[in-house]
Amino acid sequence: MLKRLKEGGTLPMLTSCSPGWINFCETFYPDQLDHLSTCKSPQQMFGSLVKTYWAQKMGVDPSKIYSVSIMPCTAKKFEAARPEMNSSGYRDVDLVLTTREVGKLFRIGGPIWDKMEPSQFDSLMGAYTGAAVIFGASGGVMEAALRTVYEVVTGKTLADVNFTGVRGFESIKEASVDLDGTVVKVAVANSLGAARKIMDEVKAGTSPYHFIEVMCCPGGCIGGGGQTIPSTIAKKVERIHAIYDEDAGLPLRKSHENPEVKALYDDFLHEPLGHKSHELLHTHYHPTGK
Repeated sequence: MLKRLKEGGTLPMLTSCSPGWINFCETFYPDQLDHLSTCKSPQQMFGSLVKTYWAQKMGVDPSKIYSVSIMPCTAKKFEAARPEMNSSGYRDVDLVLTTREVGKLFRIGGPIWDKMEPSQFDSLMGAYTGAAVIFGASGGVMEAALRTVYEVVTGKTLADVNFTGVRGFESIKEASVDLDGTVVKVAVANSLGAARKIMDEVKAGTSPYHFIEVMCCPGGCIGGGGQTIPSTIAKKVERIHAIYDEDAGLPLRKSHENPEVKALYDDFLHEPLGHKSHELLHTHYHPTGK
């Protein structure tokens, strides 16, 4: 988004981490694909880096790595199978299981939780921030981006990292952020029904926004098609509150403060939007027709 604002790229920019949304856009708005961010989803970024950066650091032959992703989203299976998702030289993600499928496997295998001790995630590529946690809620991708964009552009530390205007269950959420005189207007589409309304404005050239987040599933990935099905709306709200509680309790809440992400760029990628990062972390989209 920063590059497009500074250099005059296609605006508004649309997020690209929900594969169901990407499929929707390729099918129903094929003439608007230039608006999509070229960034891969977190699943696909992680997959390509595991078989390049992580393999190199750990001295592991990438051909011997079988990458399994556990996701709340059924469309992630489709995304992992896209033919272009092989920038590591291999299938970036070999298998996707939904959280509901993993739950079934646990039930088949019997109880294991009483035998497991709490532990930290493995390093390398195990550290995470609050910005990563909130990706699962509608508005979370936008909020995570704003936390970083604000500090990178202004050089100032955010006094309050909570962009509450983009949170919640409303169909379309809006906010404006002042970046030292440049006012950035953003919107969050909570479900594809909301996305269609916004995309009709984009297509007509009347959209007032600079950056738009779209999530297929109401509530965000927390309400994904692969999740255990909540019995009530209140249960879904509880899940989202749990995400924000986790974010609030973490010592690091901004993506650019993650020490392992800093090391990744220092040691391997070198710079955002550089040659290697573009090759491994970015992709392109194609009109599919109805």
